[in-house]
Amino acid sequence: MREERITSRQNPLLRHVKKLLSSRSYRQQCGEYAGDGTKLLEEALRWDAGVKTIVAAENVTLPPVPDTVRVARVPMDVMESVSQMQTPQGAIFLCDLPQPEPLHLTGRCLILDGIQDPGNVGTILRTADAMEVPVVLAEGCADPYSPKTVRATMGAIFRTRPQMAGREEIAAACRAAEIPLIATALSERSVDIRTLPLERAAVVIGSEGRGVSPELLALSQQQAIIPMNPRCESLNAAVAATIVLWQMRGTR
Repeated sequence: MREERITSRQNPLLRHVKKLLSSRSYRQQCGEYAGDGTKLLEEALRWDAGVKTIVAAENVTLPPVPDTVRVARVPMDVMESVSQMQTPQGAIFLCDLPQPEPLHLTGRCLILDGIQDPGNVGTILRTADAMEVPVVLAEGCADPYSPKTVRATMGAIFRTRPQMAGREEIAAACRAAEIPLIATALSERSVDIRTLPLERAAVVIGSEGRGVSPELLALSQQQAIIPMNPRCESLNAAVAATIVLWQMRGTR
């Protein structure tokens, strides 16, 4: 493990880390993303997430780190100036962004459509990993590699990486694999989701505010509803996704 000490907040590495934490376009430009937290670091190293660099506070004990990883030690006040967390755990790490791949669907999966809250996206990825259901992100979703999303996945992002694709591409992939595309929606066409066989289906979860996009609604073969008290308008996207994922698991 190579260690160095950095004390200046204007150090090029620290400026690079701050930009990775704050800018999606910069992450894509550099092909890197940043995770924040000692527990996340342990998970990233455990699941071989491509950790390249670690910035750690001087008093923080790190897990075993490969010799190829650069480690920079900084005073805690410098760590606080870099981290976006109110109470930094004392370790920020940089990983390679996974290379984009053509969309490939083989069975049941969850489609996220326009879910912009990083916490919701991260929670859904964490739950989908637990239920062994692949996730595809359509346009308008929060960046799965933003620090807030990565933190909300609790390490699932290192084990089960989501795919990303356009809505037309998603519909075409479903047709090619003969997988029905089912959109969750509050409409007269919707049927109780408990009555549908979901063991081989692609189910779309839309944002809380707008729901599933008109484009994916039009491309879907079926619309489904999660039954609930009629006085309630909708569910949080992560909660709705959890119910759908459990239903998929229950129909195996």
